[in-house]
Amino acid sequence: MPGLPTTASDQIRFDAPHAGLQRLGARFGGHAYDLHRHETYAIGLTLWGAQSFHYRGELRTSCAGQVMVIHPDEAHDGHAGVADGFAYRMLYVDPASVSLALDGKSPPFVPDVVADDPALAGLLREAFADFPQALEPLAVDAAIARLADLLAARSDDQPSARRNPAAHRAVARAREFLAAEAPRTVASEELEKITGLDRFSLARHFRAATGTSPHRYQVGRRLARAQSMIADGMALSEAAAATGFADQSHLTRHFSARFGLTPGRWAALARRAA
Repeated sequence: MPGLPTTASDQIRFDAPHAGLQRLGARFGGHAYDLHRHETYAIGLTLWGAQSFHYRGELRTSCAGQVMVIHPDEAHDGHAGVADGFAYRMLYVDPASVSLALDGKSPPFVPDVVADDPALAGLLREAFADFPQALEPLAVDAAIARLADLLAARSDDQPSARRNPAAHRAVARAREFLAAEAPRTVASEELEKITGLDRFSLARHFRAATGTSPHRYQVGRRLARAQSMIADGMALSEAAAATGFADQSHLTRHFSARFGLTPGRWAALARRAA
């Protein structure tokens, strides 16, 4: 629960998002995250212990050496499944980058959220070999391309046709505009003018490519900026103002829904890992 204390063993370390990929390493002795969801894939490797989480109506547990694949916009939480707690590494991956790596096919859905998957575990270990040192751009590209292939191989989706190239370009323009204008409210008419699609067609194509809505995507960009600012020591009220939220309570509501942690707890965990 949000009010639970942070234990001495709890820690989070993360790097800045780069080209559709962000890495996070963490350990927890008990409660980790409240129920939340984010607009990226969350693909993780449990290093030791066991982590349990509610996902799609069931309690799942990932033990040491197992991997997790959580689809964008799927609610989940997290807590230790054993008394000694757990440690894990997680890749947060932009589904649009996965789609691009699959020649425009929709991001694959993997039904087995927890699995023994040596290939995916190996990819995660490789991606974290020099963590938290930044990955080089070609390494990011290679990781996303390999990850896309592994997700597609485990997906139960039928192969889908490539999306309309015009719609693909429209979604790309919308994403760029929403990221650039993240601190302010963007009107539907603006996106229609920029993309050449009506708001409902854009919403459908946007979700097919990214797994989420334009609005949630934009809020996610605000929260990513706030996350970094808070970890760097900025006051919550200042981070809220700098990233387009009405006030600190507005930021807290969205932050908790996106990350499963209050901004205050995130700041404490990030400072401890520094």
